Amino acid sequence: MSRPLKAPVRNGALDSARAAAIRTLDVEIDGLKALGEALSGALGDSLAAVVELIRDGDRRVIISGMGKSGLIGRKIAATLASTGTPAYFVHPGEASHGDMGVIQPQDVVLALSWSGETAELGDLIAYTRRFDIRLVGLTSRDESALAQAADIALVLPRMAEACPNQLAPTTSTTMQLALGDALAVALLEARGFGSADFKVFHPGGKLGAQLKTVGDIMHRAGAVPLVSLQTSMRNVILEMTAKSFGCAGVTDARGHLVGIVTDGDLRRHVADNMLTQMVEQVMSKAPKTITPDMMAAEALALMNASRITVLFVANGEGAPVGILHLHDLLRLGVA
Repeated sequence: MSRPLKAPVRNGALDSARAAAIRTLDVEIDGLKALGEALSGALGDSLAAVVELIRDGDRRVIISGMGKSGLIGRKIAATLASTGTPAYFVHPGEASHGDMGVIQPQDVVLALSWSGETAELGDLIAYTRRFDIRLVGLTSRDESALAQAADIALVLPRMAEACPNQLAPTTSTTMQLALGDALAVALLEARGFGSADFKVFHPGGKLGAQLKTVGDIMHRAGAVPLVSLQTSMRNVILEMTAKSFGCAGVTDARGHLVGIVTDGDLRRHVADNMLTQMVEQVMSKAPKTITPDMMAAEALALMNASRITVLFVANGEGAPVGILHLHDLLRLGVA
């Protein structure tokens, strides 16, 4: 939701800015549609060949490009690296002055150039040809020097830039970025890269918090409020007060979780001589539980859907092994 403007904007300027923004998006959307159509044909075949090349040899990807293509290349490298494909960006100018040594014979070089004629890529292209290093060219011209030199050419459809002067890279960089995302996702799926793998590569920030398992953050052992079926409500309240989760789990003779007493249950039974009753007369049966291997984000979704703030964590046999409170998830930044 946008904030109100601190200073008034003239209607003409506002209308002009809005029109330019919408026109830009329309032109770039046309580019993405054309890219999607191209992926149904020859471009899709080339992309599949790149996926096979990288996956089968378990190769690193060295990405290079100049100017705006270089900036897109940095983002593609970051996306690949974070989804299980080792990738590095090498500036073409630095490559000509020593950084070529980063590139190993088993690597795949992905060079980005919309025109396919970027002079600064010349030394890098020559290096791959001299030492038989796999070269993938991402360009818009099949007849360009880059496409002709590459082992595999990813040739994007030539579309109009959103820039009215047809000079500033806009549609072209959007298409390059989208194809880079498509390559990363295709490799991710080909490798079977799952949530557990994401956790390894994304330990920090909100994403890292969401990828933590319940077992990583739950309260254990003596911190878990538990009582047996033979417990009086007087002692249940003492247990709830001591553990401060606003509830107590109830276990049977086998140690399985069979019920829960919450603050809400106490309010509902307060007029029923509750303190003289046994827990089985007050508890709610078959409480919702989660497992230690569930993702924190999944636990949060279950809490929201059920409108509850606490979940007991049970093992495969139904025995409670921990407890998770909404505040634990908020503290970690999962929500």
